[in-house]
Amino acid sequence: MPEKTNRNTPLLDIRNLSRHFGGLKAVDGVSFQVNEGEIVGLIGPNGAGKTTLFNLISGFLKPTAGEIYFRGLPIHGKRPNAIARLGVGRTFQIVKPFGELSVRDNVLAGMGHNIYPSLQAFLHVYHTPTAIARANDILENVGLAAYADARADTLPIGLQRRLEIARALALSPILLLLDESAAGLTHQEAEDLAALIRDLRDRGITILLVEHNMRFAMNLCERIVVLNQGRILAEGTPEEIQTNPAVIEAYLGHSGVVRREA
Repeated sequence: MPEKTNRNTPLLDIRNLSRHFGGLKAVDGVSFQVNEGEIVGLIGPNGAGKTTLFNLISGFLKPTAGEIYFRGLPIHGKRPNAIARLGVGRTFQIVKPFGELSVRDNVLAGMGHNIYPSLQAFLHVYHTPTAIARANDILENVGLAAYADARADTLPIGLQRRLEIARALALSPILLLLDESAAGLTHQEAEDLAALIRDLRDRGITILLVEHNMRFAMNLCERIVVLNQGRILAEGTPEEIQTNPAVIEAYLGHSGVVRREA
């Protein structure tokens, strides 16, 4: 189980964060916090800056301005492997498993994050009994135990998205960033995924997720941050977001929003 941080320190603290691409301000002065044990949703129209923000948090992009603190430590500008070692895992909007490898080997590959990109990666043996047992446990937790020996590229999209989560769990994350993990799923698959995410939270993993499926986000998240044109438009509980006139106008349309299910 992940080690707990100081109760008074946000797990993730984003301060006046910006990322510009020439004249385009993809992320523009964004500030918000994620506390330990939360499931927080990040929503907004296409091009709002959601995935850019994920790339900044996970180190795939460096900020133009602003700061990111994880467990009180500055991580802005650090390399992705260094941020992963600190306890930040993520999935990607477009799933890209190592298709020719088995499902289990995909998870085993994720366990090498502590030595990437050093030369030890070429010498390390991953198929140890301990590593295999841990990979099997992860697959059991995400509902993929029956597919452990299958080639990853034979899985349907719903199971590939679970494999993305399994690979991220191989990093032993404290904070898990999920980028549209419900995209392309049936209603039942999305419900099952929501149950998995709640279970991960109950196991001590804090969740920040980008999502376009409004019903999924509103029913799952305890707090929602809305981005629009690179800036925070609103922040609050799902109930507050659903009745916020600025959100309805900019993102969800005049007809209203999907209500949270009882």
